[in-house]
Order: sequence, then C-alpha cells, then structure tokens
Amino acid sequence: MANQKILDKKQKIIDEIAEKTKNASATVLFEYQGLTVDETNELRRNLRESESELKIYKNTLVKRAFDTLKIDLNEDLKGPKAIAFGTDAVAPVKVLYDFAKKHPALVVKVGLIDGEKTDEAKLSELSKLPSRDGLLTMLASGLIYPLKNLSICLDLYRQDLEKKEN
Repeated sequence: MANQKILDKKQKIIDEIAEKTKNASATVLFEYQGLTVDETNELRRNLRESESELKIYKNTLVKRAFDTLKIDLNEDLKGPKAIAFGTDAVAPVKVLYDFAKKHPALVVKVGLIDGEKTDEAKLSELSKLPSRDGLLTMLASGLIYPLKNLSICLDLYRQDLEKKEN
C-alpha cells in the first residue's frame, strides 16, 4: 500500500492540474517526444512570453484531475503528453503551432478552449487567427476609418465655402 505522504503529494498535483485547467482559457495537450532539452526550454520561454505555461505530468494524474472536472479526454491521454495552460484562448495555440513548424517532433493533439473540448483541426484554425492585439488594432482602425473620411469631407466642404465667399 502506498505511503500517505506519497498519496498526499499526488493529490496535491491532481488539485494543481484541476486548478490550472479551471483558471485557464486554453489548455492544450501535445506530444513532445523527440524535442531536445534546449528545444523544450525554448518552447517554455516562448509560452512564458505569451503568458502561458508548459507543464509535464503523469497521464494518470492528469486523468484523475480531468475526472474531477468531468472532462473526458481519456482517449487523448495515451502516450507521453505535455500541457500548455494559457490565460488567452489563442496565444498558447499560436505559440505551439509556430514552434511545431520548426520542430516537427511537437504534435498538437487536443485542447480545452474556454472549457470546451477542441480537436486538432479547430486548434489549427485558431492558430491562424491574429493575436488579441492585432484584432484590437483591426477594430480600432475600422472605427477610425469612417471618422477620418468624415473629417476629410468636412474640410473639403469648408474649403469650398471659403472659395465661394472670396
């Protein structure tokens, strides 16, 4: 029978996984076998820059944590997997797919985006979206464009009125 200290330590890890999954907008499972230590560290750095985190846990502990959250990813937990947690729903997905372009050993499998199970095809689509900052910039430029045109029209109208007065 397992020692109580070991069981407590495992339960602490299960609770950590469950908490990270609950608090994350994106939880992405991916295969990392074949990556060197340097490549894994580079991936960790890239994820950290996007306010995301990479963790590697035993699949049995991940399964137990997901069971407590009533998430069924049992079929996807076969073989060694790493997990990326992110506060932004798209940022970790983009980082993983960008990294996978240069390092084919990394294979994205499945994810949870805002609590919903998302397959690899949908994750691939999400990776092609512009970043949050890019989307905000596009929105701002879309809002500014009509105002810019209005100001140009008003200025031309003002100039036309000045010509008629002279």
